[in-house]
Amino acid sequence: MTDAHTIDLTGKTALISGTTSGFGRHMALTLAKAGARVAITGRRTERLADLKAEIEAIDGRALPISLDVTSLDSIRTCVETCETELGPIDILVNNAGMNVDQRATDVTEEAYDTVMDTNLKGAFFMAQETAKRMIAMGRPGRIINIASIGGHTVLPGLSVYCMSKAGVLMMTRSLAREWARHEINVTALCPGFIETEINAHWFETEGGQKQVMSYPRRRLGEIADLDGALLLLASEQGRIITGTSITIDDAQSL
Repeated sequence: MTDAHTIDLTGKTALISGTTSGFGRHMALTLAKAGARVAITGRRTERLADLKAEIEAIDGRALPISLDVTSLDSIRTCVETCETELGPIDILVNNAGMNVDQRATDVTEEAYDTVMDTNLKGAFFMAQETAKRMIAMGRPGRIINIASIGGHTVLPGLSVYCMSKAGVLMMTRSLAREWARHEINVTALCPGFIETEINAHWFETEGGQKQVMSYPRRRLGEIADLDGALLLLASEQGRIITGTSITIDDAQSL
């Protein structure tokens, strides 16, 4: 057993999907600071250069890889490249995601497919491709799915997004049960509303401020508030935590 007061991921390889901004970018930095080699990914690979430089500035190692989670060929190529360049994957963070803010009556088939293909189908096949390699090599692993409070709480105007994240939560339980004997832990994080570069403008508006004031603690979370749970689930300290989700929302969903 490792020191319960220290999270050290030195020697581990982590693959994070969707690191061009927001949660994914921050999580890549968090894992790198803990000592992991990180594969940083996205469709807009030009946006990964600054993140790579930031990780290298703290003596970390980062490998930018092009990844479109809606393409199985892209997923397979990404996982193969990660293992070839950084070594066998120990930690997968399924972070890539998107939403469509529309009433259910206005959602088009194209929008529905885009959300589901990115949030649920993409996460499943990322997990599948990574787990197959872990199993073949007899290596334990950690798969952390980034879900949402929308997976268990209705978020008005985000019906398809909530449906996709509910699917991620059941996927987490199902894969954890199937892969338990292979020492592959599958878990999920369910963040609430956290301020990022994508939503910062909204929360500065009157409507955004009204939303924040409706929360029990009348505040938004910060991305760094996810660090503790992420590191726990990625590390040896979380070795018997599998098949569960952790809600990190400052009581927003209560």
